[in-house]
Amino acid sequence: MNPPTGQITAAMVLAAGYGKRMLPLTRNMPKPMVKVDGVALIDRVLDRLTQAGAKRAVVNVHYCGDVLIEHLKKRTSPRIEISDERDMLLDTGGGIVRALPLLGADPFFLVNSDSIWIEGTSPNLSRLVAAYDESRMDALLLLAPTADAVGYSGTGDFSMSPEGVLAKRAEREVAPFVYAGAAILHPRLFEGAPRGAFSLLRSFETAEGAGRLFGLRLDGTWMHVGTPDAIRGAEDAIRRSSE
Repeated sequence: MNPPTGQITAAMVLAAGYGKRMLPLTRNMPKPMVKVDGVALIDRVLDRLTQAGAKRAVVNVHYCGDVLIEHLKKRTSPRIEISDERDMLLDTGGGIVRALPLLGADPFFLVNSDSIWIEGTSPNLSRLVAAYDESRMDALLLLAPTADAVGYSGTGDFSMSPEGVLAKRAEREVAPFVYAGAAILHPRLFEGAPRGAFSLLRSFETAEGAGRLFGLRLDGTWMHVGTPDAIRGAEDAIRRSSE
């Protein structure tokens, strides 16, 4: 039975990376279990997905997979399904392709397990659902302005038209938006994709070429938590937002 129009009930959470830049915190646990302000990164993601209406979440595992699976056993919402990559790390695109039989034929949330932001006036995953148009979009990405991102010093990922159409940053250029690690994707985005390790960026480029890659500006503050030092900056921002 298909979900009601405008409702996204399945999610893919990417949690299989090594988290090398988070050492020594990730010596014996995966990066998604690193805590920011007392809450594990992956639990922040799963709580947001539940609030947005997701009933089940497929989580891929590789590094310290047993540790993460044990941690997830305490979750009752959303319902957790494991996509096991302990035999071979498949990168972001390959990981999604392996999980497609679990995700089903309908559009689904995609969230990086370390994506963290402070909400603005409206929850951003619910805003993605409201903005998603299956007839026009193979992918709708949540984008953060690079100028406002906490702990981010990169050159951005995309420019965005007034209609929300995305264009990848050209080499040696600076783009105003960075991918915030959350999206709604349609399974057709992966038609013809390889059966091995490949980056999700390849699929984004395909959607861009077809004019079916769109973006939505994040309402709130996005935080890049890539190193132990960056955790303190994120925690400071969270605490200031609650004052």
